[in-house]
Amino acid sequence: MYKLGVPKSTWPVLSTNKEKETWITLPHPGDSAMDITLPPFWSHPVHNNELMSREKAMAIGTCIEPDKDGNYQRGDECPMHQRTVFVAIASYRDWQCKHTVTSIFHRAKHPERIRVAVVDQIVDGDDICDEPIQETCATMPDQDICKYADQIDVYRMDAPLAVGPVFARHIGHRQYRGEYYSMQSDAHVTFTQDWDEDILQQQEATKDDMAVLTTYLTDIVNSIDEKTGKSLRSTRPIMCNTDYEGGPQGKHLRHGSQPEQKPPADLTMPQLEPWWAAGFSFSRGHFVVNVPYDFYQPMIFQGEEMSIGIRGFTIGYDFYAPQRSVCFHHYASLNKDRVNVPHFWENTKSYQGTGKRAMSRLLGIVHMNPEKSRSEWGHEEEDIYGLGAVRTPEKFYETFGIDVLKKKAQPHLCRFVADGKMHRQFIPKLRSDGMGIDYSTIKYKHKG
Repeated sequence: MYKLGVPKSTWPVLSTNKEKETWITLPHPGDSAMDITLPPFWSHPVHNNELMSREKAMAIGTCIEPDKDGNYQRGDECPMHQRTVFVAIASYRDWQCKHTVTSIFHRAKHPERIRVAVVDQIVDGDDICDEPIQETCATMPDQDICKYADQIDVYRMDAPLAVGPVFARHIGHRQYRGEYYSMQSDAHVTFTQDWDEDILQQQEATKDDMAVLTTYLTDIVNSIDEKTGKSLRSTRPIMCNTDYEGGPQGKHLRHGSQPEQKPPADLTMPQLEPWWAAGFSFSRGHFVVNVPYDFYQPMIFQGEEMSIGIRGFTIGYDFYAPQRSVCFHHYASLNKDRVNVPHFWENTKSYQGTGKRAMSRLLGIVHMNPEKSRSEWGHEEEDIYGLGAVRTPEKFYETFGIDVLKKKAQPHLCRFVADGKMHRQFIPKLRSDGMGIDYSTIKYKHKG
């Protein structure tokens, strides 16, 4: 143990595959008759149902070089270019995963401080995420996947055991080992040149240690200069558009397409937004410690963003749209090579009924189904996968116009968010120690 209940960490990190004697065996979340063996968490949540102190936050995060006493956990005394970055990728039978990993290292200004953890869900014959793009590492050792092989940590899973992105990303959170920053990305993404330096500068510009930079990504088409690797776009999406939808798992909120525009001219930092997005998330490392993906949510796709976002809000985290995009997405609708990539729901028949139970738990934890008795959903390990005590879900719902009884979202939230009104009203409420926005002082209630 390092201090304040935070484990000791170091750099470089040994692959979790080389520590299999520490792995734990649990019942598979989609079928308790099966077992699955997983790496242990580096740490369970450390927020202790209170606002995390800055001292504790600074205890989490490694530097690639230790201080004079051999300590790698140097807090904000660690120079920016030495702060480590953990990247979590969940990949389901995706041939582009290796290209994403290559892009991460190839376009980074400081690839030596990056560690990529991949949950690679495959069947025999699929492309493997940590294999080089060309030939082999023996014949072409200068490929990025070969040069940085010790910084790529892959959990390989037979695809028929896959039960959706929540479980895959849960495993990814188990691969975290105390890095300074944490990033989550889809497996079919291309990064811009010097992306790591850019996103770190944006993160630190918020002066908010509880900041999470997150958004739906713009498509890759016409987005990156192939010669320089630089972005060709001056716009970026911002998360503000969501509404209720129905389905076999019950009525729940789902994000729609998000407005993409230039940031307001008077803002020189990332912009506050209400919602969290799974496709891109960048934060301090303590975010994945305090808000781990729920082990007990198999076959969930729509809903994961409500779970992480609202749980994170209650623990004290704030969501921001990046000022500049540092990566772009390969969407199937615009990229014909992705049309035939398989999806986890090809396993639906094997796990029939589990998604509906999981959705009841998801909505119950974040107080989105108050019409249901607490006895109707599971409460396993809510101390790990539950709420914090800094803010309530009800504060979120009243602030952003969500009626969880009538299942209605007040319209036009983007009018308050996208042009900067939310940011200008809320950012003065950032605590003086940089530990999040103090929502107890915010009186705004969105009425449409």
